[in-house]
Amino acid sequence: MNNTHPTAIVTGATSGIGLGLAEAFLAEGYNVVGTGRSAQRLQAAADRLNAGERFQGVAGDPGRPESAREVFAQAIARFGQVDVLVNNAGIFAAKPFVQFTPAEIEEQISTNLKGTLYPSQEAAKYMSERRRGKIINITASVAMQPHGSVPALLAVALKGGINQATRALALELAPFGVTVNAVAPGVTDTPMHTADTHAALGGLHPLGRIARIDEISAAVLYLARADFVSGTVLPVDGGFSAGR
Repeated sequence: MNNTHPTAIVTGATSGIGLGLAEAFLAEGYNVVGTGRSAQRLQAAADRLNAGERFQGVAGDPGRPESAREVFAQAIARFGQVDVLVNNAGIFAAKPFVQFTPAEIEEQISTNLKGTLYPSQEAAKYMSERRRGKIINITASVAMQPHGSVPALLAVALKGGINQATRALALELAPFGVTVNAVAPGVTDTPMHTADTHAALGGLHPLGRIARIDEISAAVLYLARADFVSGTVLPVDGGFSAGR
């Protein structure tokens, strides 16, 4: 395909924030390669986005290195380049730590941690050679400021680690002109939260409401444009991480 547009890879692009990010990048003129676990859900996302040849879905397990290699291979074969990687695929569960089963812990490590590390490795190799590119991680505000009413130790451990890794990788890739940043959303209006919970969840944020997906997308697009911002974790959380 003859490409005249920049290309963004968005992991976990079949629903919620990831689908909103795909939509936002397409509206900005990007080609988008979106990942998901099933071809059926990716096709549903493609139908909703209605972007024709500018959207490519790639199915796979986000925690496996071969999935990361495949998505980069398909993106480059289809669009000729990768300019932005958004590591969005993730699982969030708020419940007491002692209630997590070994299977649930392994699932979160696979999706949240490995699902960020492996695509970032592919991006680091590719973008370092090109001497440009942007890696943006979607983490969680609660990882910056734990809250006693939100028992989310796994998110704090894994997303908090990714916040620190964002800074470390930013330093490592700076000599190659590659920036690495993160966006840390508060509670966001996605299918994860039913409408009857919005008021209570909004009360966790000093601004008194939960985030809209387009507010998360706006922060990501800012970092995708910003050439002199690197190593930053940007909370989009209505003041949640400011403290209390």
